[in-house]
Amino acid sequence: MAIWQACAPFLRQKYILISPRTQSTNARMTDDAPDSLIPYDDVVQEALRAVVSRVLGDVAAGGLPGDHHFYITFKTRAPGVAIPVHLMERFPDEMTIVLQHKYWDLKVGPEHFEVGLSFSQVPAHLHVPFSAITSFVDPAVDFALQFHVEAESGPEHHEHAENDGPTIEANEGSNVVTVDFGRKK
Repeated sequence: MAIWQACAPFLRQKYILISPRTQSTNARMTDDAPDSLIPYDDVVQEALRAVVSRVLGDVAAGGLPGDHHFYITFKTRAPGVAIPVHLMERFPDEMTIVLQHKYWDLKVGPEHFEVGLSFSQVPAHLHVPFSAITSFVDPAVDFALQFHVEAESGPEHHEHAENDGPTIEANEGSNVVTVDFGRKK
């Protein structure tokens, strides 16, 4: 089953579902679909990263509303990421941060966000480009986005940063949108 088909029930709740290929009235993508000359996967990833940018921008301007809070996972060695050395050593590949109660100086630019967080009661300033984010989760409303980020090496298991709260547990009924069209090389 194609990823867009798996996400279709969720997408139909709030969005118009547009398929990259249609066959009659039943939209389908197949594994033998020809390579597209239009980079749909890149366009969709860019649009969904804009969602993260807008949400973080709104939070920077007005604070977190209600019970909303975010788990943001990013590649620590992606271009443009700036984190303290001790965090880079602890999280050599990927890191998950929590924006909930204890964060400060959240700033959102067109290509990145910056935030102050405390790790084991040691303050740290993080600079994270949106292109480095691999997932964005708001567990208060079962909302999640997952992104494809080109890694320098294979994925490694990482510990959660433990900056602000417990780790997230996936619920079977959560609304997760995964975007990875499996580009042929």
